[in-house]
Amino acid sequence: MTAMRHPSLAAFLKGQRAVLGRGPVGIVLAEDGAELGSTLRHHLDQGFRALLLLGRADLPLPPEAGDPRVHPVAHDMLAEGALEAAVNPVVAAAPPGTWLCYLYNAEYLFYPFCEHRTVGEMCLFAQEERRDSILAYVVDLYAGDLDRHPTAVSLEDAHLDRTGYYALARPGGPHGHPMERQLDFFGGLRWRFEEHVPPRRRRIDRVALFRARPGLRLLPDHRLSEEEMNTYACPWHNSITAALCSFRTAKALKRNPGSSFDIPTFRWRNSAPFAWHSQQLLDLGLMEPGQWF
Repeated sequence: MTAMRHPSLAAFLKGQRAVLGRGPVGIVLAEDGAELGSTLRHHLDQGFRALLLLGRADLPLPPEAGDPRVHPVAHDMLAEGALEAAVNPVVAAAPPGTWLCYLYNAEYLFYPFCEHRTVGEMCLFAQEERRDSILAYVVDLYAGDLDRHPTAVSLEDAHLDRTGYYALARPGGPHGHPMERQLDFFGGLRWRFEEHVPPRRRRIDRVALFRARPGLRLLPDHRLSEEEMNTYACPWHNSITAALCSFRTAKALKRNPGSSFDIPTFRWRNSAPFAWHSQQLLDLGLMEPGQWF
């Protein structure tokens, strides 16, 4: 089945707004064609009711884009401000309370027990805990052998860092105090190769899932305009968090001439093969089940 590509996001929201009426809805931001098919397949398997696939008009579509739950939309993801221009109109158009998730191609959402529970079940659990957002940590994936996989992308040879993650207090609270229940998280390739990453792009925390509400906006640094939705936990106990296992940083470091030749390998003593299972991420402390047993 050949997927029909909508000519623009505005045209899609004008004619197909009803698609946003049943969540959770995923927004896949395709910067290139790397692992586009596996990205769609992974999130369809997790139970997303709809996936908006935003990418340039001439981007080849994989067979998975023919699934009736996938809605390809022409949108330049390499333009200045492309992230906010892609996500915020969807937030504004979605019925209040709809769960939304945004991620890039070659990124894979994992959450506790995702092998047996749907993303909708997780969102419902968070909602019952009076949470309107779920914080995620971007866990860098990279090919272990760059000679065999020069783009740094390989599902079969994927590795991650077992250690090297840390958090700092987030400034900006009242009277010069840190923000309440907010931290800036760091680690992975952006920490190990920070000389090649601008400071504003070194954080690995991202509010990946959240409920639409009037006036809510996604900011350029992956935070939301509503501060409570940027918190990692509620006031009374730990909340569930997720992980976005992502080849995006590795791709960029190998594509950029300024860094590519300085990095013969991403592997180091604390590299480990990625098991493609939530239990590994739980064991490494890269996500938190909260009260969800």
